[in-house]
Amino acid sequence: MTKPFVEWTDELSVGIEEIDEQHKVLVNLINRLFDETIVHQANATVMDEILHELIEYTVIHFAVEESLFRIFHYPGTESHTHHHDELKAQVLDIQKKIKQGEATVNTELLLFLKRWLEHHILYEDKLYGPFLLSQGVKSSWEKKSWLGKIWHRNS
Repeated sequence: MTKPFVEWTDELSVGIEEIDEQHKVLVNLINRLFDETIVHQANATVMDEILHELIEYTVIHFAVEESLFRIFHYPGTESHTHHHDELKAQVLDIQKKIKQGEATVNTELLLFLKRWLEHHILYEDKLYGPFLLSQGVKSSWEKKSWLGKIWHRNS
């Protein structure tokens, strides 16, 4: 079995199971996009569907994080939200260019997504984990996450 393009490791954990599980979905979506693009050389429609799903899920994930920031008055909210907004704008622009035939899903895009996700988790998300835990957010849930109950797509 080959090593995944983006590999989930304990180093990427922010210490909050709900968020870690969402990050794992993002990792899996990027890996699916890589597999379809590089390994299987899928057609543009398949790649666009996966990219669209990645964008949808990213927006949902960011909304969850930002809701926690507001509820618990996270002091780094403004900076963190700015990083989210920048990525959303970049990825939506890339998606628009792909739809208009001005760009394709390629190694450069995949490396960008991989680097951004790993860097964001390691250097941005890791900052809020200890803060939220200190405010009473539980590190794990007894039941399956609410997002896992509404997000039924393959990951």
